[in-house]
Amino acid sequence: MLDTIRPAFFLMAIPIGSMGAVHLCFALISFFIFHDDELDMFILPGLILVSIAMGLLFRTRKFDFSRVTPRSALLFATLSWIIMGLLGSIPIILATKVTFTDGVFESISALTTTGATILTGLDEMPKSFLMYRQFLQWLGGLGIVIFVVAVQPLVNVGGMKLLKAETPGPMKDEKLTPRVKNSARYLWYIYLGATFFCALGYFMAGMDLFDAIAHSFTTISTGGFSTHDASLGYFDSRWIEINADIFMLVGAIAFGIHYRFARNLNFKVYIRDEETRTFLYIVLALSLYLFAILFANNTHEHFSDDIFQSLFHVISFITSTGYAADNFTAWPPQTSMLLVFTGFLGGCAGSTAGGNKIIRNILSFKIIALQVKRLIHPRGVFNVHYNGKSVDASVLSATMAFMVIAATMSMLLTLAVMATGLDFWTSLTAVSACLNVLGPAFGELGSNFQPANDVATWILSFTMILGRLEYFTVLVLFTKAFWLR
Repeated sequence: MLDTIRPAFFLMAIPIGSMGAVHLCFALISFFIFHDDELDMFILPGLILVSIAMGLLFRTRKFDFSRVTPRSALLFATLSWIIMGLLGSIPIILATKVTFTDGVFESISALTTTGATILTGLDEMPKSFLMYRQFLQWLGGLGIVIFVVAVQPLVNVGGMKLLKAETPGPMKDEKLTPRVKNSARYLWYIYLGATFFCALGYFMAGMDLFDAIAHSFTTISTGGFSTHDASLGYFDSRWIEINADIFMLVGAIAFGIHYRFARNLNFKVYIRDEETRTFLYIVLALSLYLFAILFANNTHEHFSDDIFQSLFHVISFITSTGYAADNFTAWPPQTSMLLVFTGFLGGCAGSTAGGNKIIRNILSFKIIALQVKRLIHPRGVFNVHYNGKSVDASVLSATMAFMVIAATMSMLLTLAVMATGLDFWTSLTAVSACLNVLGPAFGELGSNFQPANDVATWILSFTMILGRLEYFTVLVLFTKAFWLR
C-alpha cells in the first residue's frame, strides 16, 4: 500500500506548486494590468503554496520516479483534482465572501470545466477575479488533455484503449512518463493554438480584448463560464455565437485528430474518423429536431433565430460547454429533456468535452446490433468494427460496464440530491449537469446553483469530480483490491 501512496504523495508538489504559481501570476496581473486592488487575495496564498511545493520537492529530490506505478497514477489523478479544487477556492472565497462550501463548489466546477455556478453579479466583479475564474477552466481543460493521454487508458474505461492508437506520439505500450513527455506536448501545442485563434475570432466578432481572451479560455476547454450573468446572450451577436459554435466543436473533437490535421492540413482526417464523423452527424440531426420544436411553437419572432439558437444550444450541450445565448429554460417543455439527453451523449474521446463520449455510444449501438444479428443468425460469426478494425472483446465489455455505471450513478446521485429537499426534475438535471460536466440545470437550479443547501452542494461537488474522471478512476480507489499488493 505504501508503494502506491508514497509516489502519489510526492507528486502532490505538482498541483500544489501549479496552483501557487497561478495565484502569484494573477497577483501580478491584478497589480500591473487591471489595477483593481485585488492583489491581497492572490499573493499570500500563492507564496504559501509555492513554499509548500518547494518543501515537497526538496524532500523528494532523491526519489526514484520510476517507482510511479499505474495504481499510483490513478491515486494521483484523483487527489490532484481534489487538492486543486480546494486550493483554487481560496481567491474565490476571499473575493466574493461566499462560504467554504460554495467556494469549493465554484472552484471544482471551474477546474472540471463543468461551468455550474453559485455566483451572481458577475458584471460588476473585478476583472482580475473574473479572468482567474475563466483561467481555472482553461487550466482544467489542459489537465484533461493530459489525463486522457496518461491515465485513462490504464483503466480501459470503455474505448479508451482505442484512443491510444489515435493519439500522436509514441503511444502503444510505453511507460507513463515517455507518453506524457511525447504525446501531451503535441496536444498542448494544439490546445494553445486553438485558444489563440478562438480569442482572435471573438475579438474580430466584436468582443473587447478582455472578454475575447476570457471566453476563449472557457470555449476551448468546453467549460462555459462567462464574465457576464447573461453568458454569451449578453453580447447579442450572431457572429460571436458562430465563433463559439466553431470552437466549441474544436474543443469537443479529439485533439489527436486536430494534430493529424495540423500536420497535413487535410480536412478529410475529420470525415475519415468514425467518431468525429458520427459526432457531427448527431449535432446536425439534433439541431434539426430542436429547430422543428422551436419553429412549431413559434418560440422566436424570426425564422433565422430558431435556426441559430437550435444549432448553438445543441452544440453547447453536447460539447458540455453550457453557454447560453437565449433563455432556453423558458422554451417548450420537451426541449429541456432533449437538451439533457444531448448532454449525456457528450463529445469525442480525447477532447475536453464531458458526457459518455461518442465512441462509447457508437460501440454500445454496435453491441446491441451484434446481439440482434446473433439472434437472427445463431451460428453466424460476427465482430464489432470501429474505424475499419475489429474491436477487442475487453474493450466492448468495458464499454458496457461504463454505460451501466453511468446510468446507476445517475440514479443513485439523483436520489441523494432529492434527499436534501430538491424535487426530482431539479435533482436529475443537476446531477446530469455535474456528471456530464455540463453546467446548466433546470427547475429550481435553472438560474444558478445557489438554492442548493450545503449537503446537496457537496454531493454535486463530488459528482463533478466523478464525472470528470469518468467513474472508474475514482471508484477503483474504494475497492479492497486496489490497496493490496
